[in-house]
Amino acid sequence: MNITFCCTHTKADPWLQGLQAALPEAKVTVWQPGAPPADFAVVWAPPQQFMDEQAGLKALFNIGAGVDALLALRLPAGAQVVRLDDAGMAVQMAEYVCHAVIRHFREFDAYEADMRAGGWAFRRPRLRGDFPVGVMGLGVLGERVAKALAQFEFPVNGWSRSPKAIEGVKAFHGAGGAEGFDAFLAASRVLVNLLPLTPDTQDVMNRSTLSRLQPGGYVINVARGAHLVEEDLIALIDAGHLAGAALDVFRTEPLPAEHPLRTHPKITTTPHTSARTLREESIAQIARKIAALQRGEPVAGIVDPRRGY
Repeated sequence: MNITFCCTHTKADPWLQGLQAALPEAKVTVWQPGAPPADFAVVWAPPQQFMDEQAGLKALFNIGAGVDALLALRLPAGAQVVRLDDAGMAVQMAEYVCHAVIRHFREFDAYEADMRAGGWAFRRPRLRGDFPVGVMGLGVLGERVAKALAQFEFPVNGWSRSPKAIEGVKAFHGAGGAEGFDAFLAASRVLVNLLPLTPDTQDVMNRSTLSRLQPGGYVINVARGAHLVEEDLIALIDAGHLAGAALDVFRTEPLPAEHPLRTHPKITTTPHTSARTLREESIAQIARKIAALQRGEPVAGIVDPRRGY
């Protein structure tokens, strides 16, 4: 069994050593142009040349949560795309989102500014019931985030394309209308985006949709930059309909130094770090799935290219 590793901007040696230890019967190598054909591939942002040369792959294991960049390539005809189920990212995402929600709800940014200016003032406590949080996307990461927010006693709404039932979360699904996306937005004051990026979800956070949030809305984007129309967000904040935003992903990354999102006083930015792949957990999961596929067993995380996730 041959496994090839093709991950852009990733140090290969620790991955090779880990995969070789977990699958001692396999030959694990870094892909180079013209390399012999492999059975399985571990990838992140591979070039099209890799796909063209490795036409006999059985499966590609993507080491990040999102597969949109991978699906944009011409893939080998018989290869399955397998995403990581979690690999330590869900708890990191829950930490990031809960921190962002609580920082906004408790007005810690205002306290920090006041203390830096030499002040010592208190603010009237706000009610959690006035800050319902809507989580878009209820996959592995979204479900973990929704459950974590519910532990802090925020009202939590969840929206997904198909029906989901999560304890402590009011579920919405489908398109617009009284039971779907429109109702979900109207019921939410804080919006958290954890959707996969597909043609249907690109630009999903725009002037029209963000305007449907409750007044004083707050936006947290930890999925993909292309989900958000950035100029619409800034306009709605400046107009007073939105109170601000916490953004971890952007249309252009790294975010240009002169970009207005960096300096807007009501927007907090971080450099696409809300949930990082944990190497040891990822290697163990990939090894288990390769072994299962070799035995002819089904595995979780198979991507449907038509749906984009």
